[in-house]
Amino acid sequence: MSAETTRSEPPRVTEVEQYGVDRIQDVDRTASPFDLFRLTFGGANTFATCVLGAFPILFGLSFWQGLAATLLGLLVGAVILAPMAVFGPTNGTNNAVSSSAHLGVHGRVVGSFLSLLTAVAFFSISVWSSGDALVGGANRLVGLPESTPAFAVAYALFAGLVLVVCVYGFRFMLLVNKVAITGATALFVLGAIAFAGDFDASYPGIFVDGANAELFVPSFIGAALIVLSNPISFGAFLGDWSRYIPAETPKRRVIGAAFLAQVATIIPFLFGLTTASIIATKAAEYVDPAAPNYVGGLLAIAPTWYFLPLCLIALIGGLSTGTTALYGTGLDFSSVFPRFSRVQATLLIGTLSITFIFLGRFAFDLVQSISTFAVLIVTCTAPWMVVMIVGYVTRRGWYDPDALQVFNRRQRGGRYWFSHGWNWRGLTAWLVSAAVAVLFTNIPGQFVGPLGDLANGVDISLPLSLGLAAVLYTLLLFVFPEPRAVHGSAGPWLVPTRETEVPPITDAAPAVPAPV
Repeated sequence: MSAETTRSEPPRVTEVEQYGVDRIQDVDRTASPFDLFRLTFGGANTFATCVLGAFPILFGLSFWQGLAATLLGLLVGAVILAPMAVFGPTNGTNNAVSSSAHLGVHGRVVGSFLSLLTAVAFFSISVWSSGDALVGGANRLVGLPESTPAFAVAYALFAGLVLVVCVYGFRFMLLVNKVAITGATALFVLGAIAFAGDFDASYPGIFVDGANAELFVPSFIGAALIVLSNPISFGAFLGDWSRYIPAETPKRRVIGAAFLAQVATIIPFLFGLTTASIIATKAAEYVDPAAPNYVGGLLAIAPTWYFLPLCLIALIGGLSTGTTALYGTGLDFSSVFPRFSRVQATLLIGTLSITFIFLGRFAFDLVQSISTFAVLIVTCTAPWMVVMIVGYVTRRGWYDPDALQVFNRRQRGGRYWFSHGWNWRGLTAWLVSAAVAVLFTNIPGQFVGPLGDLANGVDISLPLSLGLAAVLYTLLLFVFPEPRAVHGSAGPWLVPTRETEVPPITDAAPAVPAPV
């Protein structure tokens, strides 16, 4: 498409988005890399990210050690995540559909269910953490009782607002995140003023004068990996938003927007790290590793005048994170079950998610369990991302957008049919890497895999899964070359191919001829 192609006017904010996972037409791609930045940063510039920022202190690190671990995890995570933004503009659809090129027409359901599970988990965490902060702040501010009805109303408020925004779709989300970025950032800066008098950058942690030396490396790496998991959690969703960016947009701008959005989250991470060090000094009982309560500790040390800004951070952050999670959930569900429109799928999954939130919080007390589940899902998502990125590089960024839609149209054949709809090369690399990662997972007090203690208590699951997926998938491409047809006219980069006839795209169930 030429650069002179006339694009349609962006739809109104109050107009319900009609596109599902079908390819966004060129004339309707009116978003920019900055829009991608706003959505990605807005989804992470929240109270839930502050909670993650507190983990280095919970692990016993000093403030400066915690800052080093945070920067390491954030930068490495941003580098891994950023390339996942290119699939949306290239193919005009979300990343799960784009994965058909590397996992097969049927194998792409792996990405859909990974993103589905990730979204439900992080939507739940967002509603719970923001609701707790809102009720706690209201208790200190106006004496609102911290009762079950109060928490239920707070959760329902967040979840209901999120569902409304997601039903309206992409443009409404852009508006919400535009407000969220400005508002939340200003409130975090205001927090720097609120806690400046209590902050001491020389907070020593527990590793002083060689004490607990054997725990330092596991604690440092564990803190960095928790921070790294936040960017990784966006991997399945970047295509949900970048698919509205024109295909001719330079890829470096798209990748740069995704990278800078994660770098900008140093704001909530630093807020969490700083306030956690203050909590550890003034109210140490709230950072007990056996039963940490960052929200309670934050409310205990905050000056009275900052309770209202805390409530606003909880409200804005919960709405922003929830929309980015639930929107992707509805989109992916509609891609696996095309009989549902995006709106229908969003309403269905949103209702089920809200039900889960209430049952998990009040009936089964699954708050701790869902946090562990989220970490495991992110661990399994990381090798899937690597398979996508390696595939993009070896294909030189070339895809057949029509063949990617075979599954959604309930058809058969095409370039990405491989073996009855499954590309066992990509699937094997993902499955083996994800399984190994789970075996080596070590989340003290929550989940330790059968091999989790082999690295002296260090959780090496995420870096192991990333490296293994890259090596194994590349090796399989060499030993068992893919069909030449899945590559563009320029041919593959680095890997060999084999000549194989492309099966024609046909309907899955041909119509039966009428009797004569």
